[in-house]
Amino acid sequence: MHSALSVVRQCALLDLPRSSYYYEPRPTSVENLRLMRLLDEQYTATPFYGSRRMRVALAQAGHAVNRKHVQRLMRLMGLEAVGPKPRLSEPHPGHRVYPYLLRDVPIVRVDQVWSTDITYVRLRHGFVYLVAILDWYSRYVLAWDLSVTVDGQFCLAALETALGGRRPEIFNTDQGAQFTATVFTDRLKAAGTQISMDGRGRALDNVFVERLWRSVKYEEVYLKDYGSVRDARTQLGRYFRFYNHERPHQSLAYQTPATVYAAAKVA
Repeated sequence: MHSALSVVRQCALLDLPRSSYYYEPRPTSVENLRLMRLLDEQYTATPFYGSRRMRVALAQAGHAVNRKHVQRLMRLMGLEAVGPKPRLSEPHPGHRVYPYLLRDVPIVRVDQVWSTDITYVRLRHGFVYLVAILDWYSRYVLAWDLSVTVDGQFCLAALETALGGRRPEIFNTDQGAQFTATVFTDRLKAAGTQISMDGRGRALDNVFVERLWRSVKYEEVYLKDYGSVRDARTQLGRYFRFYNHERPHQSLAYQTPATVYAAAKVA
């Protein structure tokens, strides 16, 4: 809590209902956590599965649950099947939605386009949400953060870190309330950045972040058993350092993102 601002003012700045500030979440049951792990793994492998196919996949794994239960868990995790679908990614009422600016635009330099997204990360006895900001040209992860709730504050914190001494020409997001919030879009406008948002039902509009999530899940999250949020933060910090500075990318002629980003900035 900020010492100089009232709770009312802080919630207004973040577009967060005061009820959400005071809300104390109930622990997720062990069975639901088990199902969420399975859903997370299945979604990473087959992001085109909706709740019907997810229910079948769970049944094949020996977990007989109804579709409504699967839908509730997928909403909690922020999962939607990719592909054409009507009105499933709803912005907050009253928030402005910006047009998608990147159709047929060649990506030819660093800081031309950044994008962001949120994903679910499992813990031993719970889960957290992970946000990351990525430079499209170099695949460099400029900033990331974790939160136990899917509000906009940790997204704004990651944005502030990414903007430290840098500025993208275009910043692309989905239409989620965290990114359509005035406090988030005003920060981008203050930096002189154009705002772009994915179109509804266009799974490939933010494809570079989707590829990052697959790498994070298969190369880090599924190999670990985070005992706490602090443990997850430490281990993910190590992974992102590895991802940026050691992991060669085929699409970058087997250079690392940090090498490509730094070389372009010097040039």
